[in-house]
Amino acid sequence: MLHAVLMAGGSGTRFWPASRRLLPKQLLALAGQSTMIQATADRLGESVPPARRLVVTSRPLVDPVLRQLPGTRVIGEPCRRDTAPCVGLAAAILVAEDPDAVLLVMPTDHVIIDRAAFATAVRTGVDLITQDPSRIVTFGIPPTYPAESFGYVQRGRVIAEGETETPAFRVDRFREKPDAATATEYLRSGEFLWNSGIFLWRADTILDLLRRHEPDMARHLDEIGERVGTPEFDATLDDRFQRIVGKSIDYAVLERHDNVVVIQAPFDWDDVGSWQAIARLQPLDPAGNAVQGRHIGIDTQGTIVHGGSDHLIVTIDVENLIIVHTPDATLVAPKRSEERVRKAVEEIERRGWDDFL
Repeated sequence: MLHAVLMAGGSGTRFWPASRRLLPKQLLALAGQSTMIQATADRLGESVPPARRLVVTSRPLVDPVLRQLPGTRVIGEPCRRDTAPCVGLAAAILVAEDPDAVLLVMPTDHVIIDRAAFATAVRTGVDLITQDPSRIVTFGIPPTYPAESFGYVQRGRVIAEGETETPAFRVDRFREKPDAATATEYLRSGEFLWNSGIFLWRADTILDLLRRHEPDMARHLDEIGERVGTPEFDATLDDRFQRIVGKSIDYAVLERHDNVVVIQAPFDWDDVGSWQAIARLQPLDPAGNAVQGRHIGIDTQGTIVHGGSDHLIVTIDVENLIIVHTPDATLVAPKRSEERVRKAVEEIERRGWDDFL
């Protein structure tokens, strides 16, 4: 049976000051009326009903997530340990309840508009796993520019024609975030796809692979899984999870497994990685400005403005800025400097001004 695992533990520091520790970007409405986590859940439609959805987040975010997704099952990690322990924890919980569970693992901060195309791709992935339960399926995005901020998947031979609804290929190799020249080479070759971070696998398969490649991690996860549904579960989770050495699922399993398939995604995708994504995801005014909130722009071009309905932002003779206003903090930066928002967060932490985080 198909289950969905929604990973919602990120801190979203690039979206400060709107994103905070207890309200990170996945809980914000950055690309529409719904928050990003609500849009992720809605994308599942009837293929994965709420009873078969599990959100894995940090413990402080359990209540905020439940307020946005009432009735959805939420588990709070006692500490941050990267994506391999996250998906391993979900697999350990779900396989104890459904030994044949197939898991659709999704970040909760992506934008995918075409739900029908997404459902088709997921159906293709489930079919591939049904044909070969040892398979791991990932979804690759055809690159539109030489991105340096994404990992890449190199396609191998195509899966036999007629076996899938959408194009699927053996994975030859995974590549980490490249420099500009390498990214340009990847784009020119036509052999590489962006790694979306969306996966499909059987719960028992991913646990077996963790036991093979990360035995220490798997031992702790197995002990947690053995206590699912018992009074000892919470205490075991607290004790064992913090003993795990964190590692990404890419390093822990995907790059070591010899049976990984990539589906060439038939849907548009945006990882909403920084404030400039807002300009890609909403209509722009005639001067190329992306505005959320009340704004008057006089001779203002190419600027991103994010505020509320109760505060007016006026810009005069500016261009290519990011302006974000919240009740207690305001950010003004050139678009070219958006990566330095993280530096601002680090400086706030250094000064001990936690009330702004």
